[in-house]
Amino acid sequence: MIKKITHFDIASFLWFNRFHTSRPLTSVFRGISHTGDGHIYIGLALLALVSQEALHIDWVKSVLLAFLFELPVFMALKVLFKRARPFVQLSTCYQAVQPSDEFSMPSGHTAAAFLMATLIAYFYIDLAPLVFIWASLIGVSRVFLGVHYPTDIAAGAALGIACSSISLTLLF
Repeated sequence: MIKKITHFDIASFLWFNRFHTSRPLTSVFRGISHTGDGHIYIGLALLALVSQEALHIDWVKSVLLAFLFELPVFMALKVLFKRARPFVQLSTCYQAVQPSDEFSMPSGHTAAAFLMATLIAYFYIDLAPLVFIWASLIGVSRVFLGVHYPTDIAAGAALGIACSSISLTLLF
């Protein structure tokens, strides 16, 4: 079973990564990936706090609590799995960005994006389709750019959704 998952993971990674020859597509995915670096999250939280509306304040509280769970679990999983990045393991891999650490499982960009998407969707339901598409595109961008396997993305998405759910359960 593990061999089949690994084979699927590598094959699907290489399928996405083969499009690196398209400079416009690489630029688009770099831009999408950059939206998951964290700057936007801080900006949104500051805007919500400045508004002083109860709904926005509750959203910020849930985001802070969710990240309080997500960050240590994310770091522990990186150390536990110690999965090498695709560009380290696969000689045919194209790497378009420099990751912030050496390990690939789980994807931190994807975990944070799905954490934010889940909480935005909970508080602002009309934005749900848009934010989940955005979070999914961040995950795809990380594979395209050569720094994560698809299962890293799935693990990151699950982590982000789980931490958001815990936060919402504890607060509301």
